[in-house]
Amino acid sequence: MSNAPATAPDFARVFDAQTLVGAAPLPHLGVIRVHGADAAKFVHGQLTQDFSLLGLSEARLAAFCSAKGRMQASFVGFKLSHDDILLVCSRDLLPATLKRLSMFVLRAQAKLSDASDAFALWGVAGPTPVDVPQTPWSHTTGPDGAHGVRLYPGAGVARALWVLPVQDGAASQPTGPLLETAHWAWLDVMSGVATVTQPIFEAFVPQMLNYESVGGVNFKKGCYPGQEVVARSQFRGTLKRRAYLVQADAPLAVGQEVFHSSDTEQPCGTVAAAAPCPGGGWHAVVSMQTRAAEAGMLNAVGPQGPALALLPLPYPLLNDI
Repeated sequence: MSNAPATAPDFARVFDAQTLVGAAPLPHLGVIRVHGADAAKFVHGQLTQDFSLLGLSEARLAAFCSAKGRMQASFVGFKLSHDDILLVCSRDLLPATLKRLSMFVLRAQAKLSDASDAFALWGVAGPTPVDVPQTPWSHTTGPDGAHGVRLYPGAGVARALWVLPVQDGAASQPTGPLLETAHWAWLDVMSGVATVTQPIFEAFVPQMLNYESVGGVNFKKGCYPGQEVVARSQFRGTLKRRAYLVQADAPLAVGQEVFHSSDTEQPCGTVAAAAPCPGGGWHAVVSMQTRAAEAGMLNAVGPQGPALALLPLPYPLLNDI
């Protein structure tokens, strides 16, 4: 299915993504650490995923929402131990997110801190330094305290987040070749899983980024900020916006509006993640009205802006409840 001219090149197909193997530093990400006897209980009560029952061999994709169910941050979280949790998020949102989360601690035995300087974050494409199960959100502890979290593949390439402790001011690097951060960013986009960053702060409820379909929402857990809105959005027939994978000939940027040919006055969507393809062109995750994906033309920035062509999502969508 495509909303762009049939002649639009498929950049993902003309480039062999399997050549993108190695480790890329991820300076745009940071780490919030939650430590204490009530750490799991506290995190469980604030995010969209279950952390109370989280095992040491698992990780979680989760969102922190406003009272209106709008995503203020997203995390990849896992436990160092049962009373010690790391939450990896976009560094541009970390200070404000840490401050908001800290407001809810009250009498809970949990201490929150910015632990970004204590850990080095790497994205590993292809084989990992230590074997990590292929199931997304699996967590493995390797030698020297390294932690690997299996992510969704991008363009068919296996990927993992690697978290390495910094000791004496230095951290070891994952074995293997160095991968350009820009290439990792493209694989990230092609996974179809977008991270919340400053330009899309409070722009979406989790389902607008397909978080319910990629393990980012647990509808059986207890209350958290925005829980009623998120749950209500999942009822059959009420999901009007979804995330889609698109390509374009021109550069795309997070936060850009998307327009549909049926209405050139009002945007139908927003770019949630974007990166250049090594084979040419750009790819992006766009959250937009589901009806806009059915037929017609899509353009970024404005009605006469870069044409967008829809690509298949790399995962199935969970049906409405």
